Amino acid sequence: MIPTAEALRLAMEANLDLVEVASDAKPPVCRIMDYGKLKYERKKKTSKNTKQHQVQLKEIRMRPKIGKHDIEFKLKSARKFLEQKDKVKFNIMFRGRENAHHELGRTILGEIQEQLSEIAKVEQAATMASGRNMIMVLAPR
Repeated sequence: MIPTAEALRLAMEANLDLVEVASDAKPPVCRIMDYGKLKYERKKKTSKNTKQHQVQLKEIRMRPKIGKHDIEFKLKSARKFLEQKDKVKFNIMFRGRENAHHELGRTILGEIQEQLSEIAKVEQAATMASGRNMIMVLAPR
C-alpha cells in the first residue's frame, strides 16, 4: 500500500496517469497506466457490436396498371435494397374500379417474385391488406 501523494509522484515521473481501478475496495485500488489508451480500448470493444447492419423494411409502392419499364426500374431499386441486406415490402394500391381486378396485382407480384428469386425469398406471400392494398414482403437470402 502506497500513499496517494507518492503514487501520483511515481505516475508523473513515468508520464502516465494514476487510474482508480476498484473504488469499492478498502483501500481503493489504483493503477499507474495511460488513461487515454484505456479509454480507446474500451471504445474499440463497444464499437465492434455497433457495426452490425440494422435490417430495415424498405417499401416500394405501385399501382396495378404499371408499365413494364416502371416495373424494371422498381426491380432495380429492390435488388439494391436486397443486396444491402434489407427487406423489401411491395405494396400495390388499388383505387376505384381497379379493386375489381386483383388478379393484375397478383401477376405483377408473381413476376417480381420470379425476377428476384435468386437473391430473395418470400417472407410474406401476396395478400390483400386493409382492403385496398396488396402486399408482399421479400427477405434477402
